[in-house]
Amino acid sequence: MARQPLLVSLKVKGFVKQEKMHKKKCLFVCFLKIIFEKQWFYLDNAIGHVYGTTFEVTSGGNLQPKQEVEETSTEAKEAGTDNRNIVDDGKSQKLTHDDIKALKDKGIKGQEIVQQLIENSTTFRDKTEFAQDKYIKKKKKKYEAVITIVKPSTRILSTMYYAREPGKINHLRYDTLAQMLTLGNVHAGTKMIVMETCAGLVLGAVMERMGGYGSIVQMYPGGGPVRAATSCFGFPREFFDNLHEFPLSRVQSLLGGTFSAEPEEMPLLEEESNGLSEEKQQETEEEPAEISPAEEQDTMDISLNCLFCCSKVRDKQIKQWERRKKLKEAAALLGEKNADGLIVASKFHPTPLLLSLLEFVAPSRPFVVYCQYKEPLLDCYTKLRERGGVINLKLSESWLRNYQVLPDRSHPKLSMSGGGGYLLSGITVLLEQGRAGCGTSEPPKLEEPSSKRCKLQDLPC
Repeated sequence: MARQPLLVSLKVKGFVKQEKMHKKKCLFVCFLKIIFEKQWFYLDNAIGHVYGTTFEVTSGGNLQPKQEVEETSTEAKEAGTDNRNIVDDGKSQKLTHDDIKALKDKGIKGQEIVQQLIENSTTFRDKTEFAQDKYIKKKKKKYEAVITIVKPSTRILSTMYYAREPGKINHLRYDTLAQMLTLGNVHAGTKMIVMETCAGLVLGAVMERMGGYGSIVQMYPGGGPVRAATSCFGFPREFFDNLHEFPLSRVQSLLGGTFSAEPEEMPLLEEESNGLSEEKQQETEEEPAEISPAEEQDTMDISLNCLFCCSKVRDKQIKQWERRKKLKEAAALLGEKNADGLIVASKFHPTPLLLSLLEFVAPSRPFVVYCQYKEPLLDCYTKLRERGGVINLKLSESWLRNYQVLPDRSHPKLSMSGGGGYLLSGITVLLEQGRAGCGTSEPPKLEEPSSKRCKLQDLPC
């Protein structure tokens, strides 16, 4: 039986990592070691639990479901009035690194280690109540190994990519992605066109919002689409039945009516298969009447190699036929020119992409374009105003500020994102028939209003 991937999302200290576990045959036990943020553990005990379960990492790297314990306020009975007399000289903690390491080797849990750190701190009772809470939270984060398994979602993946590898998603922030889904009117039962070079994050967000209903045509540059982030969502197979792909290199041929889905590699593969069959026929024709056991074994090996090569060629032909079939289906969907929306988020200049892809969008439908910089979108805005066929054009910049919400300590966080990119949105309308020839024809002469006409007969002689 083939190894089936099981997607698990891990959230450690606010970040998420996607890993694939494999279950072999019918066994639901896998010995997969995960190393993440200076913490290693095995995922054997995580299988069978629901999403949102919190685990503690034991000394052997095994996961154990964490028991909910009510927090008592005995840790912060005594508190100081201010921190002005506290000096951070590194001598306030009696426990050394060797002592803490020895406690870990004995198998003592992180909660007990934090309690001993509090008891052996000479300045803990002199700190204010807020400073004590901050100290306890910091030590828990360092010494308590807690893992929460969460279900992959657009917010989690976009936050993870933006925090760890923003260059792979063109610095697309999660709030900007949410605005794109809203401005693009993405919902179930629609036909969407998505052009993105964000490792499949935008495509996965659109698929999650549509819930498997409707159709999506992904436009891609190069040899094939990149869906690294899309595979991390863990969508069922039914979601990919309505997902189509179409290369950008064939858009102009589709618009010009010269599109053909015939692959160029098919004749070569047929020649290879014919050559293999001819070699096989020559071998059978040249086969002697009497064959020794060694020659017979060599002949069987050659026949098996020929069959293996023929099966590989046949598999390639089947894959090419399926690829050609999907390409025809995507071309048929685009040829209807009744898409319900267009979303563009790529590293290329948006003007040529948008002007060509708008031909496949039905009138009175929204479109949205993302770019990390505003200058390309300004050029695109100007071209659209000159071309016509769009209304309600808006160029906006997304802005985000995180707030800390705590009792008597609610305030904006000191560090915030410098920029989340720019969005150009609008609505398509029917292009006027005579708009294309306005550049060559003479502009119409406008008469002045009757109130501004100069009456010569009223002037004095």
